[in-house]
Amino acid sequence: MGSPDFAVPSLDILVKNGFNVVAVITATDKMGGRGGKKLLKTAVKKYAEEHQIPVLQPKNLKHPDFIEELRSYQADLQIVVAFRMLPVVVWDMPKHGTYNLHGSLLPRYRGAAPINWAVINGDTETGVTSFKLKHEIDTGDFLFQQSMPILEDETAGEVYEKMRFMGAEVVLKTVQAIEEGNIELKSQDASLVTKAPKIYHETCQINWDQDVDVVYNFIRGMSPYPTAWTTLDGKQFNIIDCKKEVSEGKQIPGKVLTDNKSFMKIACENGFIILEKIQLQGKRRMPIQDFLNGYKDGDLEISSTL
Repeated sequence: MGSPDFAVPSLDILVKNGFNVVAVITATDKMGGRGGKKLLKTAVKKYAEEHQIPVLQPKNLKHPDFIEELRSYQADLQIVVAFRMLPVVVWDMPKHGTYNLHGSLLPRYRGAAPINWAVINGDTETGVTSFKLKHEIDTGDFLFQQSMPILEDETAGEVYEKMRFMGAEVVLKTVQAIEEGNIELKSQDASLVTKAPKIYHETCQINWDQDVDVVYNFIRGMSPYPTAWTTLDGKQFNIIDCKKEVSEGKQIPGKVLTDNKSFMKIACENGFIILEKIQLQGKRRMPIQDFLNGYKDGDLEISSTL
């Protein structure tokens, strides 16, 4: 059970190691592409079709027709990677239960955006956890964990790319252990719980009146998606890539320094964010030099969220 490209390596590693994947459950096709006129399949569906694996795309996971069809496959085990919340009737169906791969070292970062929040908070380590599903989200007893470093300049997208392949190895290890009957589930330590709530557009607005490290971590934790933003001359302005510069003395948060040709940097409390790739609302992503060469609207004025 999964939808995005994050889930594909986990499916692929099970197929390549000879496990009988009797079906895939994924999100329904959506309209997208230029003008929203193209029907888009999930990455998991594309893989399943290429490997002749039956695909189920229920809109309602509690619908009797879906439940009946799912039960007909008589699966011994269900593996969930980047899917959605499941009703009890679904996750409790297989005799070996349902196991989920989560993109954090549980119980840290329970929730929808664990990779983003780990980077935003400046963590130097993260990892993946395989755990057995139960009622409350991300609370089940875990089987395996594997850690990985977060480098100082890595974006959430770069951590995501490394994690999806490391996660596949943990999925394989999990399924092999269950097949061999060699599992020892461990309960999560409630005193170590932290949250990783879903990120909304409003969450992504930059507050320049902070330490430069905090702002830098925030931007890379939102990159390449959903992207941190501020306003430039009253218009939304996304920052995709940047560097940081620590300075002596206090700066004026939100102040812009630029030569209008090759560089642009925005002040935080004790330094600057040096812009490398940006995106104006409704425009393509571009290097800052391309933006400055085409920007003719006069003085640049950045808002500061206080």
